[in-house]
This record gives sequence, C-alpha cells and structure tokens, in this order.
Amino acid sequence: MKEKLQHILPHLVCILLFVGIALAFFYPILQGKEIQQSDIVQYIGMSKERNDFRQVRESYWTNSAFGGMPTYQLGAEYPYNYIKKLDRVIRFLPRPADYLFLYFISFYIFLLALKVNYRYAFLGALAFGFSTYLIIILTVGHNAKAHAIGYFGFVLAGILLSFQRKYLWGFLLTTLALALEINANHFQMTYYLLLLVIILGGVRLYQAIKNKELKPYIKSVAVLCGAALLAILMNATLLLTTKEYEAFSTRGKSDLTLTAQGQPKTNTTGLSKDYITEYSYGIYESLDLIVPRLLGGSNHENLGEKSAVYNYLIANNYPPNQVLQFTQHLPTYWGEQPIVAAPAYIGIVVFFLFILALFVVKRKAKWWLLAGIVISLLLSWGKNFGLLTNFMIDYFPLYNKFRAVSSVQTILEFCMPALAILGLYQYLTYDKREEAKKYLYYTTAIVGGLLLLLWLAKGSLSFQGAGDTYYSQAYGDDLMRLIRQDRESMYTTDILRSFIYMIIIFGILYAFSIEKLNEKVAFVFITILLVSDIAGVTKRYLSEDSYSFPSETENYFILSKEEKKILEDKEYFRVFSLDEALNGARISYSFHSVGGYHAAKPRRIQELFDYQFYNNKNPQVLNLLNVKYILQTDKEGRTIVIKNPDALGNAWFVQRLSVVENADKLMQSLDTLSPKKNAITSDKSLKDKFYQVDSLASVKLKEYEPDRMVYTSHNSQNGLAVFSEIYYPHGWKAVIDGQKETLIYQVDYTLRAIEIPAGEHTIEFVFSPKLVKIGGWITLFASILFVLITIGAIFVSKKIK
Repeated sequence: MKEKLQHILPHLVCILLFVGIALAFFYPILQGKEIQQSDIVQYIGMSKERNDFRQVRESYWTNSAFGGMPTYQLGAEYPYNYIKKLDRVIRFLPRPADYLFLYFISFYIFLLALKVNYRYAFLGALAFGFSTYLIIILTVGHNAKAHAIGYFGFVLAGILLSFQRKYLWGFLLTTLALALEINANHFQMTYYLLLLVIILGGVRLYQAIKNKELKPYIKSVAVLCGAALLAILMNATLLLTTKEYEAFSTRGKSDLTLTAQGQPKTNTTGLSKDYITEYSYGIYESLDLIVPRLLGGSNHENLGEKSAVYNYLIANNYPPNQVLQFTQHLPTYWGEQPIVAAPAYIGIVVFFLFILALFVVKRKAKWWLLAGIVISLLLSWGKNFGLLTNFMIDYFPLYNKFRAVSSVQTILEFCMPALAILGLYQYLTYDKREEAKKYLYYTTAIVGGLLLLLWLAKGSLSFQGAGDTYYSQAYGDDLMRLIRQDRESMYTTDILRSFIYMIIIFGILYAFSIEKLNEKVAFVFITILLVSDIAGVTKRYLSEDSYSFPSETENYFILSKEEKKILEDKEYFRVFSLDEALNGARISYSFHSVGGYHAAKPRRIQELFDYQFYNNKNPQVLNLLNVKYILQTDKEGRTIVIKNPDALGNAWFVQRLSVVENADKLMQSLDTLSPKKNAITSDKSLKDKFYQVDSLASVKLKEYEPDRMVYTSHNSQNGLAVFSEIYYPHGWKAVIDGQKETLIYQVDYTLRAIEIPAGEHTIEFVFSPKLVKIGGWITLFASILFVLITIGAIFVSKKIK
C-alpha cells in the first residue's frame, strides 16, 4: 500500500499544481469576473430562447436566429448523454481555467504514455498549456475549439497504449477519450487530430514492417477501430444531428449552380476555396512561432508610452490619458491574414529544445511527431502553398468543410512541445556528455543563425500591411508612418528578446554538460525560463481589461429606448438589424431575428440574402420573412426603428403556385415575385396550380412555442397556405385538426407551405426529430456496453494479479 501511495503521490501533486496554476493564471475569475469572449457573447444571444424554454422542455428548434434553425449546434441537451456529464466532472474549474486545466492534464497523461518521467511531463504540460494560441482562442470565445484540443493528449495516450500492446487499457482509454473528444463538438479540430493519428499509424506501420512485427500492429489497429466505433456510438445523437444539419447549412452542397452575379459557380459542395483559405499563414509569418511580434503581433496591439506614436501625439499636445488609451489598440499586425488577435508564439525555449531533440532523440515517437509538425506547418500556409492546399481541398475527404486553415497549426502546437520535452529529457539523462555538448553547439548555431538572418532581413522589409490604406484614411499618413516605425521597433526588440532567451538556455545546458549544474537544478532553471518565456508573451494579450463582471456582458443586450417600444407589440414577428445583418446575435437575445451569428448558417437564408437583399433585387424578401421592424444606427449612433407596414404576417393563402425546373430558376424568379399572391417552388412532385382565395380567407397563429405552433385557418375553397417559417426537411410535422398529417412543401426558396381543405381548421406544426430518439437509444446501448467492458477489464486485471 505504501509503495502504491509513493507511486501515485507525485501525480496527485502535479494535478493539484495544475489546478492551482490554472486558477492563478486566470485569477480575476476568483473575483467573480469573466473573460470578455466575443463569440460567447454572440452565443448567449443565439441560445437565449432555447435556454428560457428549457424550463418547460428541451426544444430542438429556435426561431430567434436566421428565421429559425435547429438547436443542434447551440448546446442542445440530448437524452442519455453521459459523456457530456463526465466531461463536466473533468472540467470542474470555473471557465476558462477549466480549459487550461484540461490542456495541462491531457498533455501530462500523453507524455506519461510516452514513458516520460513525471517531472518532465509536468513541464511539458506547462509548455503546451501556456502556448499563446491556446490561450488566445479562449479570450475570443473559441471554447469548442479549446475543448477539442484539450482532449488531444488523452486520445493519443490511449492509442500509444494500444501500440505498446496494452490492448485492453488502450481500448478503454481510447474509447473514453475519443468519446470526450467528439463530444467537444469541434469537428475541425477532431479532423486535424485524425490527420495526426493517420501520420502516427503510418509511421508505426513502416516500423512494424521493418521490424517484422506486423501481427501486433494489426491487432493494435483492430483494437483502436473497435474503440473508435464505440466512441462514435456513444455520441450517436450528436453525430447524426450534426450530419443532418450540415447538409442544410453553408457547409453542405448548394442547389444553386450560378453565383449572385449570374456566373457559373466553380464550387457547389462545401466551402469555396477563397473562404477556406482566407486565414492562411504567410510563410515568413510562421516564424512568429519563435519571435512573437515578427509581423507586429495583433490588429490591436498595445504600443505603450515608449512608442513613436505616443511620443508624437504627446509632442503635439494631446492629453496624455487620451493618448495612452489610443495607443492601446493600434493595428501593428502587417501580415496577410484579415484579423489576428495574437501571434501563435510557441516559445524560443521550446523551439531550441525541439531542434536539440532532432539530434539527441532516437525514439520512434520522434518521427511521427516531426512529420506532424512539418505537415501541419505546410497545411497552415493555405493559399501560400496552393499545390498542397488545393490537393487537400479537391481530393481529401471532408477537407473542404472547414475554413481558417491556419488553425491546423494546433497540431504543430501539440507536437513541438512534446518533442522538445523528449529532447530535454534525453539531453539531461544522456551518458555521453561530450557528444551531447556537440549537439548543443549544432542547435545553438541553427537557432542563432536563424535569428541572425531575421535581424539582417530587416532592411528589406517594408513593414506595410494589406490594410494600411484603410488605416491611413482613418488615422492619416503621418500616423501610419509612425505605426510602421513602431512595427520595426517591435521586430528588432522581439528578435533581441528571443536571442537573449536562447543564450540563457544554452548557458544552462552547457553548465550541465560540464557538470557545473546537476540534472535537477538544470531542470528547475529551464522550467522557470520556459514558463517565463511563453507565459510572458501570452500575458501581453491577457490583461485585467480582458475581464469583466457578468453584468457588463449583459449590457451588450440592453435595448435602447426605441427598441424597447417593440416589446409592446405582442404579435409574433421578426426584427432585422441592418447593422448586424446575418453576422450578429444581439437582436436574437430579445426578439425573433432574421440575423444571427454562427459558423454554419442555414444555407438557404444566406443565399436568399446574397442573391436578393444584398444584390438589391427584390425588397420583398423581408416582407415574406415577416420582418415587421427594421433597425438602423444613424450617424450620431442612435438606433432608428422603422416599422415595416408590408410585412406579410405569419401565414397567408396564395392564388397561384408556380413550379420551376431548378433552384437557379427559382432564385431568378424571386427577382419579380409578389409573395402575397404567388408562391414558387422547384419541387417536381407539385404542378402549377391556381387557387380561389376569397377576401375573408385567413390563417392566424394562436399558440407559439419554439418547436410547436398552432394556427387556425378559414377559407371557403381548398387553398395553399404559405407560412413565414423556415422550411427544414427533417423533424417537422403538420397535422390538420389533430388527425390528418399533411405534407409540408418548400416554397419561395426558404418557407413552408401546406394545402388546407375548405372550411375552418386547426393546423399544428410540431418539431419532433426522429434522430434524437434513435440516437438516444444508440447512445444508451453503447454507454452500457462500455461500462460492462470496463467492469470486465477490472475483474480480469484483478484475477491476473
């Protein structure tokens, strides 16, 4: 028992330290504050109706955004989702400390699976967790991305155990870790992890063939395939609903073959190449991995009191307080990406140790980690390395479903610290110190030479960014000249900073190699140096100003005096903000909105606005979407509320249904459509038809819930009623008089329509998705199976002992 405790105690201490470090790093959360996460603020607006209605029941549909959409990607709670409950237990700390803790513990377990000493695993966890990119995605609200990255280490640890022929425990850990990874619901990150797993599997296959160990390799792969299948089944509802919605979203295939300008589309499946590669790392920009502000840092860098801009404004008698405030948010980034919140700095110390590892590490893990680094770096260049990127988009399955290819560098962010720690561990435990010293010289020459080249390249750089023309108009040419001067100063300052850190790490390792420092003392010095290097840069972009109390976040949703008057209108209608359009969810918090904020918008709403509203074709688009109020901000910043008297209401009978041959013709026909009288569809099961509509005919909404709407209709003739609700091909049922289910047709590109018999009737629309029920039962079965296998594994393990 005592031996067991001595074995477990170091790991418990590391876990407690991870908890303390995560809380200390985000210490304002202990005061009740939150990080101002822009994306999460938008998410709050999007999910408000669903959260409010959750007191009644779980609704899988909301009408508060984009005219209506499923809540599958808005935090829907599915039945029997025990994995989600386990995830909440693991992430027990307040946000975002919970994600930092997850980074730490996951990477720690991964390095232990690589058979790294716990002290080095602890240092590796800090090197990974404090990586600037991983912290910055938390500050902007990319929680799902951070969540998925956080489980990388757990998944890879399970895979490594399987390849180490610990099949049973490898199966259990891989199953559980992959189930948690999928549950994080950021499939782009999971996809990138899969690329790394393929690389790992490929390298292992080569080594198995070379060493004539193909049989255990096949057994390991079989175990991992079984684990992956069970993990997928444990997330059946999430995956089934996501797949269903993906086809409906902008990530799915478009029915349109012509652009909004009438030109043939080059791509109708997935996202366009321009959109996918909009955020591509510049080849030179990638060196900000080792020099943080090589390209200026971010689009809103804090220049401080020592900058040329500050001194210029002070010299021109501007108030110091205003000048200081102004210089805190200036566009110092001069790379090619549209927006950069911070450089993806991985640390000059980590990079130095990584180069050292290339010489001293002889283990199998070196090759798949190195391959992961190289491939992710090349892929992150996107349009700047079109040969590889175009191949991946055109031929690699699902690659065209994801945008912002620069984020594939998360694989590099994972692999480089891992290889760096292996290098450090190998160096400090190397028997041949003279040989190690030679490798230290090689490393210093490579890293130092690279920094020297960057220093010498300064004279050939313009320090001018793609957006400088815009900024010149906003700030003036003189101020932009000074900003470029500050960019140059940042460039040289941070190269010098990296050079100093390189000299210090060299000095520590050299002192160890000549026996002036022992292994433990050298380890402590390197730990302090590494953490101060990475965390020091990260803290530049995470200040006290990054936090606020929850009440301050709620202020974003406070309505103006004019907007509050809309609340007096108790009818069911939609509101459209010209300022937000389809890229903001502030209005969704208080009203049913046509706009919203989501990475995968409903495709047909996006296309309707692209082809009609933004193209100035048919202003009746807002009418058929029942937009009763339009919001706009004037030059003085005041909100103007415009009441739209032509909004068509919740539903109406039309006089004619026209059928066209395809989606392109349908969209073109909308240019001149009078939606009050006519409806148009490309549904081949229907035919052109005229309907008699008397002056008293009506369809009125009587009951409203997000997933249930009840209407009453009156018409002396059989008629076609168009409902100003978004058509979704799955889950919705329309029942007339509680007895007869009727078909729902898609008309006017986005809306629903049904045929209603003559007379007075009650029509009920209910959203009851079958996939949620089917997925729930599959998830329950898979979870029970996993528990039974775990119990069996424990029993067998005890029996063997």
